[in-house]
Amino acid sequence: MTEPTAPQFSGILLYDGDCPFCSAASTAMRQLEAVGVVPWEEPVAQAFLEAQFGETPFALFFADIEAETVWAGRAAATELCERAGMPVLVRDIVDENYERVADAVRFVSGTDREIDPYHDAYPLADDAAALFDDLAASGSRTHVPANSG
Repeated sequence: MTEPTAPQFSGILLYDGDCPFCSAASTAMRQLEAVGVVPWEEPVAQAFLEAQFGETPFALFFADIEAETVWAGRAAATELCERAGMPVLVRDIVDENYERVADAVRFVSGTDREIDPYHDAYPLADDAAALFDDLAASGSRTHVPANSG
């Protein structure tokens, strides 16, 4: 008899919990059972980013252990839209307006962080892959099962 422990995810969204855009992105993941979310400021998220990039850049990140890829910034937002099955028009709007939204969030939040140069898909670094299970164990489920009734 095996009992489930913590939910296991193959994908994790790292997001700024104070950012409305990022929170909306995490909400969009409700359709994806294998994707969890971890706030950017969590120590496990910080350790993962440090292992992946050698620093803790401030952006939206999506890590997928099966794809062995970390998407960052604009690329993360686009990948999430695609996986959530959002129409191409929505994906294009997100992609074209990512920087404008990110700049607005930085201004409103009062952060003095510079625009991060990470806006692409990156191979998952070995050191980051070694931390993925810890990251996934810290993830929260956003998936909402289909109504069976």
